[in-house]
Amino acid sequence: MIPGRRAAMRAVLDRATRRASIVVGGQARLRVIALLAGVLSLVAADLGTVGAVGVEIKQSLGLSNAGLGSLIAVPSAAGALAVLPVGVLTDRLHRVRFLATCIVLWSLAMVVGGLADSLSWLLLSRVALGALTAAAGPTVASLVGDFFPPGERGRIYGFILSGETLGAGFGLVVGSAIAHFLSWRAAFWFLALLGLIFVFVITRHLPEPKRGGQSRLPEVLTSRTKPAGGAQAGRDDAARRAVRRRGIGPDPALVLRHNPARMSLWRATRYVLSIRTNVVLIAASVIGYFFFAGLRTFAVVFVHEQYGLGQAGLTGMVLVLGVGALLGVLSGGRVADGLTHRGYISARLVVPAVAYVAGAAFFVPGLLTTSVVIALPFLLVSAASMAAALAPLDAARLDVMHSRLWGRAESVRTFLRVGAEAVAPLTFGLLADVLGPSGTTSAQGLRYTFLIMLVPLVTSAIVLLHGRYAYPRDVATAAASERMTGADRRRVQ
Repeated sequence: MIPGRRAAMRAVLDRATRRASIVVGGQARLRVIALLAGVLSLVAADLGTVGAVGVEIKQSLGLSNAGLGSLIAVPSAAGALAVLPVGVLTDRLHRVRFLATCIVLWSLAMVVGGLADSLSWLLLSRVALGALTAAAGPTVASLVGDFFPPGERGRIYGFILSGETLGAGFGLVVGSAIAHFLSWRAAFWFLALLGLIFVFVITRHLPEPKRGGQSRLPEVLTSRTKPAGGAQAGRDDAARRAVRRRGIGPDPALVLRHNPARMSLWRATRYVLSIRTNVVLIAASVIGYFFFAGLRTFAVVFVHEQYGLGQAGLTGMVLVLGVGALLGVLSGGRVADGLTHRGYISARLVVPAVAYVAGAAFFVPGLLTTSVVIALPFLLVSAASMAAALAPLDAARLDVMHSRLWGRAESVRTFLRVGAEAVAPLTFGLLADVLGPSGTTSAQGLRYTFLIMLVPLVTSAIVLLHGRYAYPRDVATAAASERMTGADRRRVQ
């Protein structure tokens, strides 16, 4: 019976792998997507686990909501400081080996954190964690740009960012379960073990691509996936084709004429912040992740007190909302890519703007009710909508930037984003403590806090809609820079 079950499970896994391979365009693509998603999954699982075991850590170390928030704020601040030099290393070193080294050190820091018997010890271990996880954003962005063509990056980013969603859900569910049956320390050690296993996998199966998109993975088309009417050719650079058709020219002052790999960090930072669309994307990303970081930290505590759910109920609700977020992150990039191919040049900014507004609108009813049956549908749509914004934003950042600046551009964005994530949990925690005066539940303070923090999320949508006017010209500028520096880049390589 057992061998038969194993054979059946293996057959199901093989069928699922074949279908996934068809969806993404071949086995080589599936392998790269899965490994890059795994990198983001580890980072998200760490943050999700802290939120899941927050109650146990508070009881074990005697922390307040603000103290719990500091466990996210401190590593985020460390990551913000580390990410700028990480961007330089990403643009100059062997990215896969660099990433593997960071994951090994990250796993060791997780082990140390699990041994902590005081808040100060735990905070020190998480400082190291924050600095090491800073490598994920710039390296993944750079590798995506070199492995996949521009016209598909929204869709591909959706698959890769699903790792964040799955990792966060994994951290919440598995971390909570391990803490319930063993301890919060065991949850940390379990993640450390997974990290070491993952290092072995990526060093064996993730190749290092050549810079400038010279190692793009071709899409293996089948009768089920082959586009009609020659649409496949448009996948390579749909936005740039649309810009050329409309006669939109580059900004002469921003066209690069020498290989930007030689730029100093300071000069590169000034350049990426001179691109208007990039600044808009950074602002929207910073505001969005600020909200997500605070929500992620206190979600389990809020759900437990607001809806009165036990361990089984918490797990079930997290799974349902995780499915909604996963559907959103997979669909957002696909929708934006489809609109771009149809000539809507700025779709990668408009789709996230609409998604943020819809997410905020559906989030409010879920917060105001104490019935989980009423709240769940609203929260499900809200989770899907907010997650749908992520992939188009990440794809758009690559569209407006020279390929040899992808690492440093992402590090600048991550520096500001992680800085926002650093202050978010502490801000949410302090505000919840103030708005939940003595004699009320923690859920009441958190409810008011979440409602207030929806305002900047909607503001980011307005910023994105304003930024859609600069996007076409910045796409043209990036394309012109690639052409101007092509010969110079080949000499360097």
